[in-house]
Amino acid sequence: MSEVVLQQTASAVVGPDRSRVLARMGAFDRAFHQITRAAALIVLIILGGVIVSLVHGSWPAMKAFGFSFLTSQAWNPVTENFGALPAMYGTIVTSLIAMVIAVPVGLGVATFLTELCPHQLRRPIGVAIELLAGIPSIIYGIWGLFVLAPFLQAHVQPPLIRAFGDVPGLSMVFAGPPYGIGMLTAGFILAIMVLPFIASISRDVFETVPPMLKESARGIGCTTWEVMRHVVMPYTSVGVIGGVMLGLGRALGETMAVTFVIGNAHKVAPSLLAPGTTISATIANEFTEAVGDLYTSALIELGLILFVITFIVLAIARYMLMRIEQNKA
Repeated sequence: MSEVVLQQTASAVVGPDRSRVLARMGAFDRAFHQITRAAALIVLIILGGVIVSLVHGSWPAMKAFGFSFLTSQAWNPVTENFGALPAMYGTIVTSLIAMVIAVPVGLGVATFLTELCPHQLRRPIGVAIELLAGIPSIIYGIWGLFVLAPFLQAHVQPPLIRAFGDVPGLSMVFAGPPYGIGMLTAGFILAIMVLPFIASISRDVFETVPPMLKESARGIGCTTWEVMRHVVMPYTSVGVIGGVMLGLGRALGETMAVTFVIGNAHKVAPSLLAPGTTISATIANEFTEAVGDLYTSALIELGLILFVITFIVLAIARYMLMRIEQNKA
């Protein structure tokens, strides 16, 4: 009888304590739920505020120029005649040059580090590549202006002009005097800047491939190239595309490094050796000197255009990833 009384007493004591603990855990869970929801809403509010601010600030330029702002090459602050075509053209061309250079090199670096590099060298080389991402962009710009541009002017651009000068089509792409600065130089700088992102992400996703898959491929006689082509790349395609798109986003929005070496000329030239400009470089160069509402509004509209371009690129990336996942399924 005494044991029954003790058990009832213990249950009476434990019951309220357990209820209080459960109630406290439920309160923490509800608070955590509300905090995470608020964080997500804050991100959406900030994004919406950026969009509204850009549209509101660019509205005077939209009313003054309309759709012709996207097709005009004019940029005359004195007469308040502005066009975004040279900046859009330079942004897209320099980013494409950077991707053409950085993607193969980045994938090659990742392949070397995961498949071919001696084990004792993997960590030092990997750290060195990641350190490139930490260098400020203005340092890249100074190096590009004083080191890379003179080197390209003396040793790269003249051979390109001679080699493609008589080739139909390509003669326009590599025409003109070797200035050193220009869209090709800006593309090289951007390629160096986005290379760490592509190489590091690709290396990380390559390392997630199960060793059994690669060993099985080698067991049936596949070479390292065939293992990468038919096993590693299909398995990690989503991660690789994500790294490439991250690098492309960095290239589209880069400002200071490009400003140093692109030449800052508001014109559309078919030659990659000619000076040009980008949206970010135009805003950085002229925003502090913008006098008048229309001038400022035109620069803000350039920012809105860059936002739209970035959004389109991200949407294409998401669509590609969705298609890849559907094909895998």
